[in-house]
Amino acid sequence: MSAYRTYDPGEYRLQLGGFNYFPPVIKWIIIANVAVFILQTVADAGFSFAGIPLREVLLKYFYLWPFPNPAPGRFADFQVWQLVSYMFMHNGVWHIFFNMLLLWMFGIEVESTLGSKNFAFFYFTAGIVAGLANLFIAPMFSAPGPTLGASGGVYGVLVAFAILNPNRYVYIWFLVPVKAKYLITVLIVMELFNGVSAHGGNIAHIAHLGGAVVGAIWILLDRRGVIDKFLNGLKSPTKSTYTSTSTSSGARDAQFYEMPRPKQKEEESSSGDGGYQGTIDEILDKISKHGYGTLTEREKRILLDASKRISPDDES
Repeated sequence: MSAYRTYDPGEYRLQLGGFNYFPPVIKWIIIANVAVFILQTVADAGFSFAGIPLREVLLKYFYLWPFPNPAPGRFADFQVWQLVSYMFMHNGVWHIFFNMLLLWMFGIEVESTLGSKNFAFFYFTAGIVAGLANLFIAPMFSAPGPTLGASGGVYGVLVAFAILNPNRYVYIWFLVPVKAKYLITVLIVMELFNGVSAHGGNIAHIAHLGGAVVGAIWILLDRRGVIDKFLNGLKSPTKSTYTSTSTSSGARDAQFYEMPRPKQKEEESSSGDGGYQGTIDEILDKISKHGYGTLTEREKRILLDASKRISPDDES
């Protein structure tokens, strides 16, 4: 994993040695969705389970059913696990393809910024709240029906990306550049209009909005350190007596402190340049997997020292 320098606080460069192209949580979410979709495809081919068509078993127990049940006597009523299981069910190849494509495109940086554990809680919270919104709010505007798809969680990721990177350009159809803050805002406005009007069709627009709201609130709370305290059970950090020298525009402000370094030469001489670079690589890997907030003060100091050594000629 290689270090790189960012000259503009709002600049981001995805490199082969930078953020992972498939962070662990996104990788396993995509694998799970594809596996379930294969199971759905097998079920649609007419396979049975204990004499019951497999397709009907999936529909009965794993779609998100509203209450009151629109088809009593034939299908099961709402079950609590359906708030999670419906996120892995999809209605056709294009449905799963676009959901997973958007999750991958926008989720890479969100997971890398939040850290994998934080992102996992975030994604499933967005999906569950999306499901609850569809159960309790959507019936005010349209007839209830079974719901499926990962779109609620994906919309949470889209909004999180837009808040973290408002001025990042997103290329529509790979041709038209639009800033993320404008693109996602337009999408949310369209979802709101379709959700409360008669133009909603069979798409769960209210569920999308529920996931989007979680995306916005989660990032705002994460910037204040609330999410880390909740997930890690950490006490409020005491104020440092050192002076902050740099901040980033990510989900949490990355603060580098001028720490005394009396043992720096000793560390380098004992480990050699290769050992020192290995330490840097381990720290960067830790940021990629778990987020900057998990670094110790010693690791922050080492990272700061390494960043000061990098010259424009070192950038790959």
